Amino acid sequence: MTKLHDAGYWPSRWPGEDGGPRRRQRPLTGDGPALDAEHVEVRSRDAIAATMVVLRDPGEVFLLRHTLGPDAIAWVERVDPITLEPLERSQDLAGGPIWPGGVAAHANGSLYVVFGNHAHRLAPDLTVLASRDLPRRLPYNSFVVVPDGHLVTKDFGGMLPGDDLASYTPQPAEMLALDPETLEIVARCALPEPSIARLSAEDDIVYVVGTSTLFRVRWDGARLRLDEGFAGRYRTIPGQTYGWDAVLALGAAWFLDNGEGSERYVGTLRGRGISTAPLHLVRVDLVTAAVSVTEICGRPDGLVANPPVVDEARRIVVGYDSGNGVLAAFDVAGDGRTTPRWRREQNHACHPLLFADTGELVTNDHDATRMADSIVVLDIETGDERLRLDAGSAVQSVLFPAPGFGRDFYYCSFATLTRVAYCA
Repeated sequence: MTKLHDAGYWPSRWPGEDGGPRRRQRPLTGDGPALDAEHVEVRSRDAIAATMVVLRDPGEVFLLRHTLGPDAIAWVERVDPITLEPLERSQDLAGGPIWPGGVAAHANGSLYVVFGNHAHRLAPDLTVLASRDLPRRLPYNSFVVVPDGHLVTKDFGGMLPGDDLASYTPQPAEMLALDPETLEIVARCALPEPSIARLSAEDDIVYVVGTSTLFRVRWDGARLRLDEGFAGRYRTIPGQTYGWDAVLALGAAWFLDNGEGSERYVGTLRGRGISTAPLHLVRVDLVTAAVSVTEICGRPDGLVANPPVVDEARRIVVGYDSGNGVLAAFDVAGDGRTTPRWRREQNHACHPLLFADTGELVTNDHDATRMADSIVVLDIETGDERLRLDAGSAVQSVLFPAPGFGRDFYYCSFATLTRVAYCA
């Protein structure tokens, strides 16, 4: 049975990125917005590097933002849930090498930010309660909260914008457990490979997509221990490259491969892929670690930077190839086998957002000729377009949408924060 809220997180509709550590990308409570073109309102504001929104108590919407460059800083804004205007702002938060980080509303009431090689604890009024330098001079791309409240994070092993491939020498990742009160490092775990993907977790088991293998690490309250008996080796095809964030659903970890080249983003991922093998939807069984792969579109030069989405009730999984501009849905049989359901040409790149009750799947579609991003709401069963709206952003979002408190949702890009809402 699916838990309504994950222990460790504030009991809100959307306390952390992707809705929680399983990354199922659907609201934990409430109904879908059931939008239509006759009853919709769109509001946008400029917000450079608006990474993600999380919700705490009703009306409390927190936005994580950052600057650019090798010594970037981050900050958190509490924004008006309707107008999007800032109501409060944290002080500048020390960051470091840039890659989008994360924010979460913790069960203890605090907000936590991991960005660059720093972690921060903030009160709900955005005053800083604790800060900690993290040991490697690398970005730490977000974190998960385990049930006893500890934060688990790891360093990012991918190329950064401007890196030179000839001098790129990634090292195996190191996982850290941080004390929620002080942010002291209380445990470390060396991993066998570098990792680019964000962590996923179910209870005290943390999953990490390495550059060729899915690993799992167990937290016992004091130590992080690599499970030596579990290794889902997914990278076995010539020309295939590393995987991204894993969704934990239907007894498996689901993710997309061919992530290499994401640092070549130029306001769009279309045409930026470098992998010679076709891009795959990867399934790793959480009991046996058995791996199966399904091609998204069969074309070379595919590229993604984000996870698929799994509709558990309908047993549908939707993947995409941002380099080639294809979205594809598959039916999932009881034994995990996939068969094609629908496919469409669309320049989608951001994290999807699923409203499971209404079947609304929030995606994006970037037009590089006009330099305009659209928000596209699809029917997850058919792939039909229910609604298309101007996102207010020139660049393609590769970031995190989130539901609002009612019949609404938020979209973030490197340029814009946008709210889409039902309007009677």
